[in-house]
Amino acid sequence: MAQEIERKFLVSGEFKEFSRKATRITQGYLSSVPERTVRVRIKGDKGYITIKGKGNDSGASRFEWEKEISVQEVQDLLAICEPGVIDKTRYLVDSGNVVFEVDEFYGDNEGLVVAEVELKSEEQNFDKPSWLGDEVTGDVRYYNSMLMKNPYKNWK
Repeated sequence: MAQEIERKFLVSGEFKEFSRKATRITQGYLSSVPERTVRVRIKGDKGYITIKGKGNDSGASRFEWEKEISVQEVQDLLAICEPGVIDKTRYLVDSGNVVFEVDEFYGDNEGLVVAEVELKSEEQNFDKPSWLGDEVTGDVRYYNSMLMKNPYKNWK
């Protein structure tokens, strides 16, 4: 079983000048229940299906399984997904010994920018760049599967 360990932060400063790659992502959810989210995604010119389990108590670790599928298969599956497609650009930003994935959201989540870092263990230390804001690891409001149900525009 694959285990995903990641921490999530708000972005409070300019990061784009440090990014080495930007990729547009469109994704939908076949299931958004916390015990087993099933996501389909078009990332650039590739398609994926991903299954994630419920997070541990800290929200940093959970089961994750992903498989590449065709873009056409993703488009077909998006037609039967739950309402609320996520649209964002993902920027890869190197910082010390880690890579931050910074997501800039569009549509109903416009204005939200979140950074995630995948770690080898929950205790792994890493340097926090100046543009990194408050940590929101474990705050379910920031899960993409929740952003489709209760988008950022409704929070204000």
